[in-house]
Amino acid sequence: MFEHLQNKLSKALHILKGNSAITEINIASSLKEIGRALIDADVNYKIVRSFIQKIQKKSIGQKVITSLNPRQLITKIVYDELVCLMGGKNIEINISKNPSIILICGLQGSGKTSFSSKLAFFLRKKNQNPLLVAADIHRPAAIDQLKLISDQVNIPVFSLKESKDVIEIVSQSILYASKKKKNVIIIDTAGRLSIDKIMMEEIKKINEYSKPDEVLFIVDAMTGQDAINTAQYFSKELNFNGIVITKLDGDSRGGVAITMSSVVKKPIKFITNGEKIEDLEIFHPDRIANRILGMGDIVSLVEKVQEQFDEKRTKKIYQKISKNRFDFNDLLEQIQQIKKIGNIKNIISMIPGIDKFFSFSGNQKDSIKKIESIIYSMTPYERSHPKILIDIKRKKRISKGSGVILSHIDLFLKQFYDMNKIMKKIHDYSGKKIIKDFIYQMIKKENNI
Repeated sequence: MFEHLQNKLSKALHILKGNSAITEINIASSLKEIGRALIDADVNYKIVRSFIQKIQKKSIGQKVITSLNPRQLITKIVYDELVCLMGGKNIEINISKNPSIILICGLQGSGKTSFSSKLAFFLRKKNQNPLLVAADIHRPAAIDQLKLISDQVNIPVFSLKESKDVIEIVSQSILYASKKKKNVIIIDTAGRLSIDKIMMEEIKKINEYSKPDEVLFIVDAMTGQDAINTAQYFSKELNFNGIVITKLDGDSRGGVAITMSSVVKKPIKFITNGEKIEDLEIFHPDRIANRILGMGDIVSLVEKVQEQFDEKRTKKIYQKISKNRFDFNDLLEQIQQIKKIGNIKNIISMIPGIDKFFSFSGNQKDSIKKIESIIYSMTPYERSHPKILIDIKRKKRISKGSGVILSHIDLFLKQFYDMNKIMKKIHDYSGKKIIKDFIYQMIKKENNI
């Protein structure tokens, strides 16, 4: 997610490396490359032009304080503008009533049914009691698909297979929810084309009858700028409350996520980045901006970790980190835990600078396997005493056992010691100070965003 854009922005900002002051000449080259990166990410050229002008206006004449350099200052300005472009702040879904009704709408194939199941699963983890309603009477397999996904996690689905009256289905589902004491009703509706007047009238009737507390419009990130045009049309017809961007784990370039909110004037509330039912994230503009600039997303990572990690185990790891006793056994344990959290690629993108520690190949999954092979090829004593691996004979033996060349063994060991230092630094901060100070220190130390 945003990997291509992140790499291009990193190169654009790298132009300013080594400069002691911001001038019209050195900023021009960097801004030109930033503009190209955004256009390549499928951001509308008018928005890109406005974005670049704002950065230029804010940066020219800025005094670079001694603790920063021009690159760091421009990065901060780009970060602020990205956050603003993506909506400024997170707007939560409205589930204050009992029951709260959430209406899901969007084009055919945008991922409404999958999202509905993911949302139900997400809300249940938040101690809500959701009911899914199969209100797609047009697609033959819609009800079966919803039930198939939801049955895997035991989330109930209400349907009337024999009925072709969508209002009757919605009406009966509300009564059923009251009877079963469900406090959130998620209505999965049929996909429609924006030009299909009959289908648009149907969704309007559902909206008028159910009086939902939240109407979410689902957008497929793969459709690029066309998604923005469709969202604008739906907004006029239905006046939805928020946007959900699906399939950000695919080949999309991310431009729709960056520009959708500012163009449509509606907040993005969720994104999905995988096929698993847990692959759903609340959209936080500031956190996404951090990821785009390669500064990770520690807060989201911590939230995911808290869902999976055992508190006693986590305290034990923290104690070892604070005493510089974090060893290969602990790293192996953490890798196993990370696998449980979700998509490896998404998790890695949340950790600032961590991509450098998985650099054996372009595929993070392959790199993880290599790291596991290296650790499994160590003796129990070596795993517990990392410093002993300065011995070339031990490294050669591990190289043969793991099938990893010796230079990669050396690289891995260096990365492990570097990661130890970073983890120690994370542990030494607390609360919000983790995010602010840690990101600043990473920028200052690595100077390679």
